[in-house]
Amino acid sequence: MAGVDKDMLAQFLLRMGDNTLILGHRVSEWCGHSPVLEEDIALANTALDLLGQTQLWLGYAAEVMGDGKTADDLAFLRDAWDFRNLLLVELPNGDFGQTLMRQFLFDAFHSVLLGRLLQSSDQSVREIAEKASKEVAYHVERSADTVVGLGDGTEESHARMQAALDLLWPYVGEMFASDDIDRAMAAAGVAPDPAGLRDEYDALVGKVMAEATLSIPDSSFAHKGGRTGATHTEHLGHLLCHMQWLQRAYPGANW
Repeated sequence: MAGVDKDMLAQFLLRMGDNTLILGHRVSEWCGHSPVLEEDIALANTALDLLGQTQLWLGYAAEVMGDGKTADDLAFLRDAWDFRNLLLVELPNGDFGQTLMRQFLFDAFHSVLLGRLLQSSDQSVREIAEKASKEVAYHVERSADTVVGLGDGTEESHARMQAALDLLWPYVGEMFASDDIDRAMAAAGVAPDPAGLRDEYDALVGKVMAEATLSIPDSSFAHKGGRTGATHTEHLGHLLCHMQWLQRAYPGANW
């Protein structure tokens, strides 16, 4: 779109698409392994929603980049250092409680962000956000209900959910760390500065954690580097080996 730096817009779109791609893959790892059939189906559907959103975000990123690549190229032919996802979404699933805690912490952020993107100055971003926000409204409702049910459940489920929150909370701060790309998108009206989303996020998360009888850690420390590509955990490389191996082994194969 006119007046927007295409490289910065592409980076913003990669951040959106990489978050949903990597988390979608992580959630899909539960397929056939969930504790009950209903949860197996629900997580599989969540993963499909996230991968559908990925197709839209990375498809638009490829269009903006204009070098002939496709969404599939961006998903399967980039190396770990080229990904721009939050560190939170690449972390291993852990137990079921840890997976749902990670899901809620991301869903809460995702729902707040998409709500603002509905007012984007970029028509394509608005259209993607409109579709995704309907799915994410369900995601955040479901993950919040599960966190409350497990947190305010048995002694063991409460302990596991508190341990999951303690483990994952240091990865939350990265969601709100602004840089030049964020400031450029905010100035152009494409997307909000993520730093301005923190109060709404904290209110939503605080309400759910109170109902779940869980204590949010009293720490402002935040792991960072994923969304800028400066640093990723060792887990992303292993994930990409599983996700990309077929396309890497048989380049351009189709069936």
